[in-house]
Amino acid sequence: MTTAELSRLFDFQRFEKNARLQRVIDEAHRRVKARELTDDELDQVAAAGVTDARAPKKPGDHTV
Repeated sequence: MTTAELSRLFDFQRFEKNARLQRVIDEAHRRVKARELTDDELDQVAAAGVTDARAPKKPGDHTV
């Protein structure tokens, strides 16, 4: 589903109050909010925002 399609559905729901669509929206929100990262996913997260996972450079090595 594209972003535009989702946007139209949410706009529709705002005015129509469709119970079935509301359940789908609520479930989607629940999944997004309740999901925790696995240990493997946490290993991929760098607290300092560093994205280069290569070994640290040796002292005095200033090459990129």
